[in-house]
Amino acid sequence: MKSSILALLLTFSGMTAIFAQTNAAADKETYTKMITDRAAKIVTNLGLNDARKTEKVTVIVRDQYSDLNDIYAARDARVKEIKERNKDNKVERDSALAKDGRIVEKALNKLHKKYINKLSAQLTNEQVELVKNGMTYNVLPITYKAYQEEILTLTEDQKKQILIWLTEAREHAMDAESSDKKHAWFGKYKGRINNYLSAAGYDLKKEGIEWEKRRKAKTQTN
Repeated sequence: MKSSILALLLTFSGMTAIFAQTNAAADKETYTKMITDRAAKIVTNLGLNDARKTEKVTVIVRDQYSDLNDIYAARDARVKEIKERNKDNKVERDSALAKDGRIVEKALNKLHKKYINKLSAQLTNEQVELVKNGMTYNVLPITYKAYQEEILTLTEDQKKQILIWLTEAREHAMDAESSDKKHAWFGKYKGRINNYLSAAGYDLKKEGIEWEKRRKAKTQTN
């Protein structure tokens, strides 16, 4: 009886391992298809006429998503281990997490530079900009346009500063691990922009109200 039970458990264990491996392979295949489709959608907007270059750039963008995922997956595993190891020592835990955060930031910066170099070897500056915007839901051009439509009296220097900060936000957002965190980077820099404009004497609440009036009037006219 004992040997039969043991055999049954071993069989079940083997089936579980095969099932887990199959699921892992299926998950990886699904993920690879998802990031390939995402990359292809971004590259479609570049206006490339060369099929081989289109494929090459799509692979570059796809691999960037994959490499970013690898960095964050490894980080998550380390963070889990750090928290378990230091569950009774908050000071040690926080210090280890901060140190790991610096490791992640260094890895992201290195990967970012390599990625931009790869894109630049295949694309024009304008096309690289389109890839960056595609990876960040076009938040930069949409937000930059919105600021100019909301505040009609922005000076050229103010427009330039807004664009500098939104561009900086985009560079960070490109490497963020989720949609929410990409938008969070822009939110952080929009706060900086708003403080800058308020310090320059703009009443942002009033500007927003007037902008809404103009948009409504335009909609009614059309």
